[in-house]
Amino acid sequence: MKRIIGSVAICVSLLGVSIRAQAPQGPPTPGPEVQKLGYFVGNWTEKGESTMHGAVGPVTSTQKWEWMPGGFFVVGHLDTKAPMGAFKMMVVEGYDPESKMYSYTAYDSWGEVITAKGTLSGGTWTWTSEMMMDGKSMKSRVTETELSKTQYTLKYEWSADDGSTWTSSMETTLTKVTAAAPAAK
Repeated sequence: MKRIIGSVAICVSLLGVSIRAQAPQGPPTPGPEVQKLGYFVGNWTEKGESTMHGAVGPVTSTQKWEWMPGGFFVVGHLDTKAPMGAFKMMVVEGYDPESKMYSYTAYDSWGEVITAKGTLSGGTWTWTSEMMMDGKSMKSRVTETELSKTQYTLKYEWSADDGSTWTSSMETTLTKVTAAAPAAK
């Protein structure tokens, strides 16, 4: 009987050690790649020109970017005026450590959902996506180049031939007007 009780006590002790070893050590924390998205946090104004869909003219927007609680994603709210009309957009940007790519998902007031994958090299963010337009596959590329802590340029291009040639459809400059609060934890 003592032998059984001793064996049970050893098993319970080992189970406790095993459970403690598997217990989470607290909530996860964002890595350095995620923290680089902090560049966009704040309030921005955008000015530039668009030739998208044959509608030529000025593009302007006001944008508010903030950290989502937890600090893993940046959320943007955009109010844009373009030659095709005015629209609003909500964007979520993050980082996927498995693919080692940034993610971009946008929902706009015209009913569109836009997803893209991104990379960062130096101060240049490059976002690429693929979509169907008028029954044809089209690639798009957005290049954002940091000029300073408070200004960057944005260039939107598209390709209908699988990326062999690119056509520029919009070029704008964004200027930070105020900083936003640090990431919520």
